[in-house]
Amino acid sequence: MTQTPTAQTPAQGKARAQFTVPAQHPMVTVLGSGDSLLRVIETAFPAADIHVRGNEISATGDAREVALIQRLFDEMMLVLRTGQPMTEDAVERSIAMLRASENGTSDGQETPAEVLTQNILSSRGRTIRPKTLNQKRYVDAIDKHTVVFGIGPAGTGKTYLAMAKAVQALQSKQVNRIILTRPAVEAGERLGFLPGTLYEKIDPYLRPLYDALHDMLDPDSIPRLMAAGTIEVAPLAYMRGRTLNDAFIILDEAQNTSPEQMKMFLTRLGFDSKIVITGDVTQVDLPAGTRSGLRQVQEILEGVEDVHFARLTSHDVVRHKLVGRIVDAYEKYDTKHGTENGTHKGGRAKSGHKGK
Repeated sequence: MTQTPTAQTPAQGKARAQFTVPAQHPMVTVLGSGDSLLRVIETAFPAADIHVRGNEISATGDAREVALIQRLFDEMMLVLRTGQPMTEDAVERSIAMLRASENGTSDGQETPAEVLTQNILSSRGRTIRPKTLNQKRYVDAIDKHTVVFGIGPAGTGKTYLAMAKAVQALQSKQVNRIILTRPAVEAGERLGFLPGTLYEKIDPYLRPLYDALHDMLDPDSIPRLMAAGTIEVAPLAYMRGRTLNDAFIILDEAQNTSPEQMKMFLTRLGFDSKIVITGDVTQVDLPAGTRSGLRQVQEILEGVEDVHFARLTSHDVVRHKLVGRIVDAYEKYDTKHGTENGTHKGGRAKSGHKGK
């Protein structure tokens, strides 16, 4: 995309920029179906006038806003050149990243195009990529460190991105096997009352890990890989007493580990292995009075060499937009009332009246 230098219009005291979209890029890829992407940009920059004529896009308004719009279209074109389509969500996240960089609230130099075009894994006609700056830094940390903690609310891609990196490592022969594990703590449901054998009781609890695997590998190959021990999905209790070499190990739902379980798991690390631990410290299902190992380990290992804590927030939620708002609402409620998950930190639910 070519552009004209931002020119000052003295009569109006406004800046103007013009962009020319190359002929090889249909305007629908830049503006969106039914101008959906253009509407997102117009909503984000309400004081600017944005006009489209043919393959020419012009923006007039405050100099800083026009400069951001100019940078936004530059970043969009860099993404489109890779063959990756732009979505409304990607445009919104790009604008947020550019504003953070402009305001000095971003602590890095990564551009939206760098974030949105980083491929982790291509499988079955789809590519898995980070969608936010924090997700990119989380993925980069997995490459650089032996032990990485991915801590954040539901929907931020903690487990999904870790599993994509695990499959990538297996396919590139960086490791010989993948081990996926969860602590068998019930979120309000008792496994013991479920019908069937121990395996049948545990299988539904581990089902989310299987589901993610099916997104990343040929489903027909998964039973074969599991039978060969190349992929193992098991409760955390099955890790005790083992040393895990040449493996990519993921501990999911780590907020439900006790401090003792967390120490046990971390000391399973063997040679040429990598550990990723994911969890949401706002959704602890441990019995009252039991401290979360994920909460404690942050105090113990923060600053230890080759251990990294990646913290994601509601801004990194990539599910329905309402999920991020729900996360924020619960956090606001807990801050106001001094609770965790809507209950007092001692474990008792807040009551509207005193018992006699």
